[in-house]
Amino acid sequence: MTRRVIIDCDPGTDDAIALWLALASPEIEVPLVTVAGGNAGLASTLGNASAIIGLTGQKIPLVAGADRPLLGTFRADVKVHGADGLAGIRLPQGPAATPGVASDAIRGLLRQAAPGSVTLLGIAAATNLALALATEPGLADRVEEIVLMTGAVGEGNWTPGAEFNAAMDPEALAILLAAGRPTTLVTLELTAQALVTPDRIAILRTQGGGCCLAACCDVMEAVPASRRLGFRGHPLHDPCALAWVVKPDLFTARDVAVQVECGSGPGRGRTHIDRWGRSGAAPHVRLLETLDADGFFAMLGERLANLP
Repeated sequence: MTRRVIIDCDPGTDDAIALWLALASPEIEVPLVTVAGGNAGLASTLGNASAIIGLTGQKIPLVAGADRPLLGTFRADVKVHGADGLAGIRLPQGPAATPGVASDAIRGLLRQAAPGSVTLLGIAAATNLALALATEPGLADRVEEIVLMTGAVGEGNWTPGAEFNAAMDPEALAILLAAGRPTTLVTLELTAQALVTPDRIAILRTQGGGCCLAACCDVMEAVPASRRLGFRGHPLHDPCALAWVVKPDLFTARDVAVQVECGSGPGRGRTHIDRWGRSGAAPHVRLLETLDADGFFAMLGERLANLP
């Protein structure tokens, strides 16, 4: 049976690849894509999402959401994603977005869903998803699983202690962690294993396919190598979250307790992930720990080669 998956994103180079993987995966149905400001401003992320979906030829409702976190101000990650969010890679303009507000659209879809039948996949700051559940908490029982690309066990990639998505809106992340639904975290330690290298891009380019796979490779080549990972390549963060939904046997995981810092100090956005039960808190989150990277990139190439 296919899983119904609402994707909340902020494209973003890795979001683009996650969206293409989603729309190439028969295991899931995507009834809605929502967009926040994040890797670039909302005007750019919305236009990027439209272009990414439009390149596939599919018609998916696309709704704009938050242009800022619940508290504080918005800051784009231009060093990795460029000012336009796609590292300068130009895609044809996509169809117009669906009128409305993301959190309203999420609630509207959940109201019509059976209990435990919809997966929420968050690959941006958690603002849109948190607004939807916080304003109508009774809808949480419609959610099968919340899957979030966020957080880090150790060092962050935005501040010394915090990963970008968690740092952008820790209050929203805290709301989702307290929603009482099965939750899976895809952290920096996991995504570092999905390392994009020149050799892997070269293999992807040999797999045929059309403009979507070619654009995916162009995007990968445009992203700078990560200093944090010794300039060996760059991590493919958001597609890992999508891969968990469509092919979980690529991963190993363990149950953990998680808290996120919401204060104003240097630890803001840090995720305290208790892998060994030292806090005494009951585990309530699934933490993905290892990835079969070769299997992941093989799946990515096979799936995207089937897109236009």
